[in-house]
Amino acid sequence: MHRYLVIFEKNSDSYSVYSPDLPGCVATGSSREEAEKNMTKAVEVHIRGLLEAGMPIPEARSIAEWVAVEEANNS
Repeated sequence: MHRYLVIFEKNSDSYSVYSPDLPGCVATGSSREEAEKNMTKAVEVHIRGLLEAGMPIPEARSIAEWVAVEEANNS
């Protein structure tokens, strides 16, 4: 099993999803759940395409972490 980090970006009326470890593998959806479902399918198709082309499956390397910063005081 392969696990890849995916990034969700909320737009005004939809979501976009991509994986930093799978360039070109993207999906969208009108809800977060739909976008996640579509991205799961996109990753499966992307990996299947790589295998059929005899290309290596990329190693998952990306990680995510939140960074907290104090609000600037505009005094």
